[in-house]
Amino acid sequence: MKSVVVQQPERLVIEERPQPQPQAGEVRIRVQHAGICGSDVHIYRGHNPFARYPRTIGHEFFGHIDAVGAGVDAARIGERVVGDPVVSCGCCYPCRVGRPNVCRELQVIGVHRDGGFSEYVTLPAQNAHRVPAEISDDNATMVEPFTIAANICCQLQPASLDVALVYGAGPMGLTTVQALRGVYGVKEIIVADRIDERLAMAHACGADRTVNNEREDLAAILTQAGIQPTLIVDAACHPSILPEAIALASPAARIGIMGFSAEPCTISQQGITSKELTIFSSRLNSNRFPLVIEWMTQKKISPQTLITHQFPYTDVLAAMEVFEKDQKQCCKVLLKF
Repeated sequence: MKSVVVQQPERLVIEERPQPQPQAGEVRIRVQHAGICGSDVHIYRGHNPFARYPRTIGHEFFGHIDAVGAGVDAARIGERVVGDPVVSCGCCYPCRVGRPNVCRELQVIGVHRDGGFSEYVTLPAQNAHRVPAEISDDNATMVEPFTIAANICCQLQPASLDVALVYGAGPMGLTTVQALRGVYGVKEIIVADRIDERLAMAHACGADRTVNNEREDLAAILTQAGIQPTLIVDAACHPSILPEAIALASPAARIGIMGFSAEPCTISQQGITSKELTIFSSRLNSNRFPLVIEWMTQKKISPQTLITHQFPYTDVLAAMEVFEKDQKQCCKVLLKF
């Protein structure tokens, strides 16, 4: 089979590899589509601290089950499925309290073990989620990105009274905007980003206001409008954002952090406690695939609006370059296998 392998940082090749055989409790997926994520680029560039090389990358993938291991119902062969990349032990404290995404023995498909940029991939049977016929192949490939938004939203519990501020109009921010608008029906959504074309995408996804915070003073704009956000999502994860979010937030607001930066930031304990703010962090997803599949089935979100480019997997280097460098026009890039 053909697999996209990062042999070492800055060296990506398409290799011929043996076809994997599903072990007990596993299924094998014949991959049809896979999405490029920023973390794939980070592994390629050598900037992901969790990756080990060589590695077949890719954690957003869709296909059909074509083989099963011992203990798995053979009737599953032929199912259209998406793969949850979070592989957990099921026994440690985080797993027992419903947080397998921070399992002590966590393995992420495409990071710690070989992923979905390959003609075939194996994974635990419970990680392969059936996709209803009414969800297209392209949209099915977008389930995993929306689980990231679902995970932070399940912590923040958005509601109709909320005025939301989303930092960042990349894929994480835009999926979150769609969820806030289509699923939770928040009162108002404001999006801040430094690229006008991305802000236009945010409007198309349901944002009410956008602010280019490279040339505009976000704090001054919100103050002049009399807005104190009750819910803030940091989907950009620059160290300057959290201190600003704390200052801008309404009393009793919730702040969600969707990623991380290795750079430190300085925050005021007084600023947090005086408003009794709640700050959540979010990593990957915690069994959110069924929820997102339900959102798609009910047409509460529009994943197709975020798919801007598609390439055959043989053009993966060109696809990665477009994803990395064309931030004005590119949102999600799919590879076809």
